[in-house]
Amino acid sequence: MNPTYTIKDALKKIEHYCAYQERCHEEVESKLLTMKMDANEIDQIIAHLIKDNFLNEERFARSFARGKHRIKYWGNIRITNELKFRKINQRLISTALKEITPEEYYETFEKIALRTWENTRETNSMKKRKKVCDSLLRKGFESNLVYEKVKELENKD
Repeated sequence: MNPTYTIKDALKKIEHYCAYQERCHEEVESKLLTMKMDANEIDQIIAHLIKDNFLNEERFARSFARGKHRIKYWGNIRITNELKFRKINQRLISTALKEITPEEYYETFEKIALRTWENTRETNSMKKRKKVCDSLLRKGFESNLVYEKVKELENKD
């Protein structure tokens, strides 16, 4: 059974939640809903969090893009879709994607493409090509980059 929270208690708990890791408005709002807060209280708490800089969508988007690219090796398409899913506006998504330099992006893409190609154990060249392409597209890399790179890797073998 969930306890009921006063605004003061909820605020303290949600400040800790936001201080632990960057959060977007959507995550904070859903957390407050699970704490059985009503819409008016949620608006008050979110306004307080923004005022005290616990909650900042631009900071969240930038951090998200950097982290997902450097740690999970996601491409721009996947990062964009995930940010849209979290209801981040297009202007902030564009700003966030600028956190990844083109050099870093292509270097990561080359590394992941080569690793995926070498680790795909498939004797049929058509199946191998499809598996590698699917993997790289799932990571969110642009299709033109993927198909060119796979063609290049195929010609090396």
